[in-house]
Amino acid sequence: MKILLVEDEPKVASFLHKGLTEQTHNVDIATDGLTGLRLALSNSYDLLILDNLLPSLSGLEVCRQVRTQNSSVPILMLTALGETDDKIRGLDAGADDYLVKPFAFQELLARIRALVRRRHEGPTTETLLRLADLTLDPARKLVQRAGQPIQLTAREFALLEYLLRNQGRVVSRVDILEQVWETSFDTGSNVIDVYINFLRKKVDKDFTPKLIHTLVGMGYVMREE
Repeated sequence: MKILLVEDEPKVASFLHKGLTEQTHNVDIATDGLTGLRLALSNSYDLLILDNLLPSLSGLEVCRQVRTQNSSVPILMLTALGETDDKIRGLDAGADDYLVKPFAFQELLARIRALVRRRHEGPTTETLLRLADLTLDPARKLVQRAGQPIQLTAREFALLEYLLRNQGRVVSRVDILEQVWETSFDTGSNVIDVYINFLRKKVDKDFTPKLIHTLVGMGYVMREE
């Protein structure tokens, strides 16, 4: 693969370049955000690996601007900022995954494989997903409740789609991490709970009946009660 690594720490950049090159990847390196953005927009890459804290332009801003031009290239954020809010900001900026420093190189490789596998999965026949007065159109990325359009981020949409495809079945946090994020964050993180709350505010708060339910100690289920 052709990979762009945007990392300003020389030791980290050298370590990752060596490891990825040994995996037969072709790696370009940028040491600041503006250079990284220029390379990302002027070349075709199979994967972007972005540090968050960068000179001249943050990794979050690089991610946002890349997403305005390229909606499909996988983006993996690498950062020392590991709080839940930091992860959510990265994901909402358009990142596909988020890896907190320090990390094991083998975990990085596993994340890369998951991102690339997701990108190259073949298209499937899409049909409207429905529950009560809620509809989700996977092909057009549209969600409506009681005829009203609901605006979701990409991550919120993916989570809602997974819950609807499994409506009536209890799904655990581990299920969601593996199937929606196709990876595993720190299991002590409350990222999943935060995104469930985001969905509830948009999909359930102003409507009846409530469709997203929590089963304490078990997980979540979408059903009409």
